[in-house]
Amino acid sequence: MNTTFILNRLQVYGRLIRIEMPVGATLLLWPTWIALWIAANGNPLWHWVVIFGITPFLMHSAGCAVNDYLDRDFDAQVLRTKNRPFPAGEIQAYEAWGIAILCGVLGILCLIPMPLLAWKVAVVAAFLLLTYPLTKRFFPIPQLYLAIAYSFGIPMAFAAQTNSLPWIVVLLMLANIPWVIAFDTIYAISDKPDDINIGIRTSALTFGDYDVIWVMALHGLHAILMAAVGWVLHAHILFWLFWGIAVFLQAIQYFRIKNRNREACFQTFLFNNNVGLCMFIAVLAHYAAI
Repeated sequence: MNTTFILNRLQVYGRLIRIEMPVGATLLLWPTWIALWIAANGNPLWHWVVIFGITPFLMHSAGCAVNDYLDRDFDAQVLRTKNRPFPAGEIQAYEAWGIAILCGVLGILCLIPMPLLAWKVAVVAAFLLLTYPLTKRFFPIPQLYLAIAYSFGIPMAFAAQTNSLPWIVVLLMLANIPWVIAFDTIYAISDKPDDINIGIRTSALTFGDYDVIWVMALHGLHAILMAAVGWVLHAHILFWLFWGIAVFLQAIQYFRIKNRNREACFQTFLFNNNVGLCMFIAVLAHYAAI
């Protein structure tokens, strides 16, 4: 086995898990860290920060490997995804499943120091994330299923830090779910012409001509519910400053997606990483100032 072959396989595996586009994992990271900081009252244990900084990337990588295997026939018919490893014939099923299992095992190792409650939450989270691709075949809004899966880092963080699930977990999850649906609907808008032809189900298709309006309404709901989080925390003025920046970054997305240009919508999906980062900085700034 020569070095060139090994480097080639690593490059293919990297594309499979979207190593060149880590935004999918960071969109999972920000609400998880927000929950961790709130659970720890602004002073999380360092090992939880590290563990919850790693696990979103492991879970996202496993999810991408499973997603690409299950969607291999669909991806071949979509302009944006036709060059992924499976449609391009660069990878075999056993390789993708091997990567998914490896990421899962590493994720389990991250769970070792956590209480039993966190393990129970993790089982549900893993099931939701790995079965999400199947919902695109029958569920009108699979982005809702994905949003619930993407929000399970929130109870995981509370379970690890406090070994409890207080009511604010529900509020944080309710705030995160509309945001995930919003940015993943934008992602789906970029594939809308192809998805119509192949018969896949997405929120962009279900919302029809009102897709952009729905996206902005969901962004607005996220902003309102994060304001409720700030109210519960008796947030410092710095929280509201960065919350306001995040809301501004959500509002201007209307002008980027209103024409439904494929590339503009895809770039706007990526742009949502800035929204998540600002919301995290808002929470960070609140605890740093009090």
